[in-house]
Amino acid sequence: MTVLDKSLALLSFTGIVLPIRGGVFTQVGEEYVMAIDQGTTGTRVALFDENARPVEKAWCYREHKQIYPKPGWVEHDPVEIWLNVKLCIKEVVEKSRVDPGRIVAIGVANQRETVVVWDPRTGTPVYNAIVWQDRRTAREVEYLRSNYFEEIKRRTGLIPDSYFSSTKLWWLLDNVPGLREKARGGGVLAGTIDAWIIWNLTKGSRDTLTPERGGAHVSDYSNASRTMLFNIQRLEWDRDLLEINGGIPIDILPYPRPSSDRDFYGYTGPEVSGLLGGRSIPVAGDAGDQQAALIGQAGFSEGDLKTTYGTGNFLLLNTGERIVYSRRNLIATVYYSTQPGKALYALEGSVFVTGAAIQWLRDGLKIIEVSPEVDPLAEAAPDTGGVYFVPAFTGLGAPYWDPYARGLIIGLTRGTERKHIARAVLESIAYLTRDVVEAMVEDTGLEIKLLKADGGASRSDFLMQFQADILGIPVVRPLIFETTSLGAAFLAGLASGLWRSEEEFSRFWRPGKIFQPRMDSDTRERLYKGWKAAVSRAMGWAREVPWFYGYQTT
Repeated sequence: MTVLDKSLALLSFTGIVLPIRGGVFTQVGEEYVMAIDQGTTGTRVALFDENARPVEKAWCYREHKQIYPKPGWVEHDPVEIWLNVKLCIKEVVEKSRVDPGRIVAIGVANQRETVVVWDPRTGTPVYNAIVWQDRRTAREVEYLRSNYFEEIKRRTGLIPDSYFSSTKLWWLLDNVPGLREKARGGGVLAGTIDAWIIWNLTKGSRDTLTPERGGAHVSDYSNASRTMLFNIQRLEWDRDLLEINGGIPIDILPYPRPSSDRDFYGYTGPEVSGLLGGRSIPVAGDAGDQQAALIGQAGFSEGDLKTTYGTGNFLLLNTGERIVYSRRNLIATVYYSTQPGKALYALEGSVFVTGAAIQWLRDGLKIIEVSPEVDPLAEAAPDTGGVYFVPAFTGLGAPYWDPYARGLIIGLTRGTERKHIARAVLESIAYLTRDVVEAMVEDTGLEIKLLKADGGASRSDFLMQFQADILGIPVVRPLIFETTSLGAAFLAGLASGLWRSEEEFSRFWRPGKIFQPRMDSDTRERLYKGWKAAVSRAMGWAREVPWFYGYQTT
């Protein structure tokens, strides 16, 4: 302990309040965790206190540009994302009443499956990040399904799909000039967005797990399990899968670590410490955003289920130490880990487009000017007038896994108005959620009695009520909406010793509002039957007209 630390400890014991720069005061002795939540549409940075409460004004959110080079292609600029992380860290420190010296750790949550490849000498990406929504690798997926389906499912828990990272990485190696040769020579690093962020956070610090790479080149087990290259039983990169399609050099991949790492991934380097008052803070927590959200919902018991309504909709069911291999096209995934070589698991259903459909109403059709307008517009219609909307803009995820499905509006009549379409869009989110819940019940034999909901679209009372109605079970919205950030904070706080256990953290979770089902069962099943008919008409469309979507099928 340094002289300064001893002095601060003494002042904390005596309860003295010290001023920090800018005339702002903070109580010495309180400790905080910083959470970085890097999502599909933007980046959020927030601070949480010892009671897992968000610190007032200590948050920042910045959107980044969505890049669509061709139909079905989705990219992000990794440099823009990293710049937004830094800007948000700076803003949170300046706006809050928190001394950076009281931040005990940093946790990261991230959009999963999105791939970045960069040069560690320059820190420059070789290409834009290819986003999880991207469907350019449909042909590669057909090859995997024909030749490696059972092998991939058994080793990774996943179903071959363009959603996952490996085919995106193959595409980069095959299409960026000279990249494969550079990768074989160890001249690049690759990883999901968490690896990119942690590497930049720790760049230039010697106290990292992999200092020879310029920063900590690590990823946690949960993110690694989303690549279709990670053996979820052994919790290591699967060398046999790495050999498929010309091979991916294992040396370019991040070092897999627990989600909450008491050894720490590393400490902030000079670039970031300069934003933190010169403090070098440990980076100690990491998880995919959906895993982090279930943690933030205190989903620590086997059978706990949550859904996050974000750009897409993601349901995770805690299966404990048991890996459940789905018969209904769901996926087994690592939930989180607190020890090397050990993990808890989850069963997951991934819906690619939900909240993005509301954005489409706003930005594409311009039916609404701002997203909150969708609720009153939908409520103005007693029903959809027979209209169904299937938001398969980039294919359908679980339980259909059809990369050739495309968006559809069906049931239109001369009486259809924009309010009916708005209602159909919100209802589609609830229908897709029921698809996954039914598959989970069949796979596990569990009786689902409660659904915990979070994410941006969960703010819609209309959607939450219709979700409860179409499921026939209560839906609970938490008091703290940003459960993903909270989950990242917990992982870092647990590693640093701020919290001792999951049980301690569970005491902080509070329900906000409970939505009880009100719809009779006959109406519920009639509406759901119509939904299934609409989905059947959306499936396979891009296979019928592949030339329009930028690829050919065999």
